[in-house]
Amino acid sequence: MSSFIERYRNQLLIHFIVLIWGFTGILGKLIELSSGAIVFFRMLIAFCSLGAFLLIQKKTKLPNLKQAIQYILVGFIIALHWAFFFEALHVSTVSVTLACIASTSLFVSLIEPLFFRRRVDFTEVFFGLLVIAGLFMIFNFETEYRLGIIYSLIAAFAAAIFGTINGLFIRTGKAKQITLYEMLGGVIGISIYLYWTEGSSFLEFPSGADWIYLLILGIVCTAFAFVISVEVMKSLSPFTVSISINMEPIYAILLALVFFGDDEYMSMGFYAGAFLILLTVMANGILKSPRGKRILNRIRSGNQ
Repeated sequence: MSSFIERYRNQLLIHFIVLIWGFTGILGKLIELSSGAIVFFRMLIAFCSLGAFLLIQKKTKLPNLKQAIQYILVGFIIALHWAFFFEALHVSTVSVTLACIASTSLFVSLIEPLFFRRRVDFTEVFFGLLVIAGLFMIFNFETEYRLGIIYSLIAAFAAAIFGTINGLFIRTGKAKQITLYEMLGGVIGISIYLYWTEGSSFLEFPSGADWIYLLILGIVCTAFAFVISVEVMKSLSPFTVSISINMEPIYAILLALVFFGDDEYMSMGFYAGAFLILLTVMANGILKSPRGKRILNRIRSGNQ
């Protein structure tokens, strides 16, 4: 009975965490800083918060030098992802950005076989084509947000790269330590970029309200959410967690409608395209479950 209660509690927790991640887009709209500055402070606050958490837990075992360098370099890619994500929010809407970010699964289906040295799954390719169809519908109807759509797709591609690489890292490393060094790498990477493009006065200093939003973004939406998302996997399967994460764009679009009202209302073409993308992502997740794989294997066996 206690295990059932714990599982039910963790299912509620993971949906709460996904809701928090959906709130990231709202904060990105509210913070009056450049995209680079938001990324810098988000990753710095997350690094400090996660570092303090590990010190309290006394889990400060360091990776070897090669691993540390690898984690830091991947942090550069994460910073790139967030920079384009927040820039997309600045030039479009939360709804457009989060709907296009859902295309990450398409890029993963193309990238993952290269890293894991497996054959391309043509079911994934089919779903990828459906995602492209959904994106085409959004792109065709929301012409004023085309730049935001492009930025969102670049962010999704970067997310697919670092997500796939982290799938390799987790085989030999610890999730919290990996994230700690990736956050550090992101701070270093975005600092170099901002200094190179804007000089010694590259960093904007947040106002009072922005500090509050940044603390929520760095501590709650990044460090805290990550720790809890790892913790619930002790009783929930990766499949259950992945299906829950697919709800993030839906939560974000609903939150955007609450916070920004008319500014977030889109054409019917947008909602049709977004629905097709989300439906495709969830269908892909269902077919990746053990039961879904058994059904696919039966269908393939029957066709031979």
